[in-house]
Amino acid sequence: MKPAVAPRLLTWLCYAAMMSLSIGLNLLPVFLTTLSAVYGGAGGLTQEQLGRLGAITFAGLVTGILVAGPLADRWGAKPFALLGNALIALSLIAAAFAPTYALLGTAIFVLGMGAGILDMVLSPIVAALNPARRAAAMNWLHSFYCVGAVVTILTGTLALQAGLGWRASCLLLLLLPAGLMLAFAPLRFPEMSGAGGRLRLRTLVRQIWFWVALTAIMLGGATEAGMAQWLPAYAETALHYPVWVGGTALLLFSVMMAAGRMVVGAAEGRWNPYAIMAWGSGLSVLLFLGGSFFSAPWLALTACIAAGFTGSCLWPTMLAVTADRYPDGGASMYGALGAAGNVGGICMPWFVGVIADWSDLHWGLAISALAPALMLPLVLGLRRTKAK
Repeated sequence: MKPAVAPRLLTWLCYAAMMSLSIGLNLLPVFLTTLSAVYGGAGGLTQEQLGRLGAITFAGLVTGILVAGPLADRWGAKPFALLGNALIALSLIAAAFAPTYALLGTAIFVLGMGAGILDMVLSPIVAALNPARRAAAMNWLHSFYCVGAVVTILTGTLALQAGLGWRASCLLLLLLPAGLMLAFAPLRFPEMSGAGGRLRLRTLVRQIWFWVALTAIMLGGATEAGMAQWLPAYAETALHYPVWVGGTALLLFSVMMAAGRMVVGAAEGRWNPYAIMAWGSGLSVLLFLGGSFFSAPWLALTACIAAGFTGSCLWPTMLAVTADRYPDGGASMYGALGAAGNVGGICMPWFVGVIADWSDLHWGLAISALAPALMLPLVLGLRRTKAK
């Protein structure tokens, strides 16, 4: 059944919803040092406790993806587009007024669930609306995650400068998911699979290619999250920059990610997607290590920001090549890919915090370089065995 609106309109609303998803994953890093003081008392929270908050967000994300994926194949995408935005809105209110670390963690988990539901449902909607340009549309969709990150980080940074803090920032960002609930409500959404029927997930999990793709996208998610979750704190505590520089660095990192994804989307058909991911992985390793160990703070911070451009292509391009190989995978396939990608987001920020407590943040951030280093041979292997 075709949607009752022009595909372009619903596609752009999905782009805006990707910005709503981005709120759930990018508000926390700006306020790590602030939350440490607010919820940790005189001694502050430990690095592990701060890393745990990022892991809780991604745990909620994966939970939302896994629960909603099979149900969206059965009930359609619209209920979950509405539910995802509703959970983000409600959890922002709860996070704004959370009195304890435990209740903040609960609100962050629900925020991640809302983001996970949107993460699961937006990609198959956009793929169904744009079957002739799936790779480009997917990269454009995920570039708006970075646009949302820029808006979120800018809002948080300006709130810090104005003395408004964590709670006011949560309430300001509430306007986007609430508005999207109203915009999506009257619309009809496309089917999640083609006329030939949906390819069952139990069929997909028998394919070795699919398992390698799941592992690769997990490493792509870890590449993004390791730097994004810790960059402001790294700039402040390890490179000794003021708080506003940490927020600005994360803002520029997100701008670079958006630019990288838009470049790949605009170049559809001219560049081999596997070569793009291979170059992105290799260059990300070099920039992660440079950002961790360059002696000049400005050079280290520049390398960290530039890693946003090189790592930006890994997640959406892997998602696109898998969708091209299995075009009738349905929401369950996208859910499995999204869950795998976000497993990397769960593990890597926590690992960075653990290594930082054991040594320092220089070595903590350096551990993130393992993700793109391990992804490189997987991408090359998938390229050799891709479908004709």
